[in-house]
Amino acid sequence: MRYGDIWGISMKILYGVQGTGNGHITRARAMSVEFDRLGIEVDYVFSGRDKHDYFDMQCFGEFRSFSGLSFAAKDGKVNLLATYRKAQLIQLFRDISALDLSSYDLILTDFEPITAWAAKRQSKPCIGVGHQYAFQHDIPKHKGDVFGAWVMSNFAPVTQGVGVHWHHFDKPILPPIIQHTGQYTTNIAVDDQVLVYLPFENSEEVMECLENVTSHRFRMHCKDIEPGVYGNIEVFPFSRDEFQKNLRECESVLCNAGFELNSEALHLGRRILVKPLQGQIEQLSNVVALERLGLASSTNTLSSDVVSDWLNNAKVVRVCYPNVARGIAEWVSAGAKVPIEELSTDMWQQVSPSNGVYFCKDDIMTAAI
Repeated sequence: MRYGDIWGISMKILYGVQGTGNGHITRARAMSVEFDRLGIEVDYVFSGRDKHDYFDMQCFGEFRSFSGLSFAAKDGKVNLLATYRKAQLIQLFRDISALDLSSYDLILTDFEPITAWAAKRQSKPCIGVGHQYAFQHDIPKHKGDVFGAWVMSNFAPVTQGVGVHWHHFDKPILPPIIQHTGQYTTNIAVDDQVLVYLPFENSEEVMECLENVTSHRFRMHCKDIEPGVYGNIEVFPFSRDEFQKNLRECESVLCNAGFELNSEALHLGRRILVKPLQGQIEQLSNVVALERLGLASSTNTLSSDVVSDWLNNAKVVRVCYPNVARGIAEWVSAGAKVPIEELSTDMWQQVSPSNGVYFCKDDIMTAAI
């Protein structure tokens, strides 16, 4: 389905992307492919980490980088005091005030606060595309963190939110944004290989846990341990291409409860164990959804026994998602005039299989899509 004729005039977009973690950037990569295909001019703004910490950013051209806002974590928990000390609020206000949006037809943001607040301040239309905007609706979520819920609602305000999630929950929510080109279509998983990505945990403690699970080999991506082979564990540095190669070749994924990696793992058909970042309401809410939908296992404590039990007993689940990035890009290029409910319905009708059955290895798991 197309959402109207592509605008016959030139269109210029400013796209703000939250740089904390890599999930927001992964979505932006998929969107960049579709905007390029449509010939839409897009300038990119990233915030949340130092510019030298970004990697494999060629597709974003001469992007701008700001300090923005992010959280600090240690040993699997959000550290509120360190987060406060890390925040450069005066610089944030200066960046918001200085960002000139007059040359742009539309502002997009994936939970990036500088572009979102600048658009609000300058009365420019701003569309939020990302997982956090799904939480504007009454969906399964972690309860009891009033402050965290307030932060999520006010961090990057928009005139219209386009949320993505693993299920629509009878709300106008879209399926996950997965890149549908090249390496993402190749699936050559080996059953005894496990991808490990736990950037908020103590890497040495994670390795001590995994070295006792001798039935499997682990490919662990981190930045605080020298790359190399350590028994049944191979350590890799952060690299987009190497990470995607390991994701394709590992049948199981051990990770935090972020949205994008788990979406890619489900799309490829992977056994998943998540350990949520404690104190982070989005990840805690993701655990609620994953467990309710039967898509993954979860744990708050990592141990050799927990990992072994998961590898021996958990199902391999696959959900094939359509090219949501293309649907959103065409919807935006046509003026975002079609009701988001219509776009949501169209996208979910393309989720494979459409009858609500998830493919599983050696079995079938049913769930209400």
